Amino acid sequence: MTTDPSAGPAVPITNAAEALAELVAGNKRFVSARPEHGHRVSAAAASSGRQQPHAVVLGCIDSRVPLEAIFDQTFGSICVVRSGGHVVDRAVLGSVGFAVAELGVPLIMVLGHKRCGAVMASVAALRAGEIPAGEIGYLVDEIAPAVRAVGVDDPDAAEKAMRAHVGRTVRRMGTVDVVADAVASGRVDVVGAVYDLDTGVVELLP
Repeated sequence: MTTDPSAGPAVPITNAAEALAELVAGNKRFVSARPEHGHRVSAAAASSGRQQPHAVVLGCIDSRVPLEAIFDQTFGSICVVRSGGHVVDRAVLGSVGFAVAELGVPLIMVLGHKRCGAVMASVAALRAGEIPAGEIGYLVDEIAPAVRAVGVDDPDAAEKAMRAHVGRTVRRMGTVDVVADAVASGRVDVVGAVYDLDTGVVELLP
């Protein structure tokens, strides 16, 4: 839907269905090695005056999951919020709320990924009965409910817990007042997805 790879979408995307379709199309371009956006400085300059992003994507800090790249999005297209295991705190919730209230994004995507180190560490900690101290322990505490829900001793606990944690985080987005109101009015949609490190494919979750 772009004519100039550095220019972004020709027509601003203002609804969730179109925003999601753009992310899915961008991921297909990425997987097929035909990306449109190379993160050129000209694209940065073109979007420097104002921004009209069509999505906020909450993902993990994992260095193998660069969100703009895997969705083939240029400057000004998406807001990115990242934390270990896409764990939510007040700063994350506030950032998502800001993107909805002030920037008008119609789509929130929570993106987990396979072999997530934070989830695997949480599974290991619960199996050992030893939660790390400090801030890393906070990540484990936040992921632990998903691990317990699928079963700590399940052989596929890490994979299942990652998906369950995505679902929990999607529901957590509804605790942000401006998000809840926007979803209720039909202006914003919240979706969960999983990124495959080996294939580059993003799978939308039901």
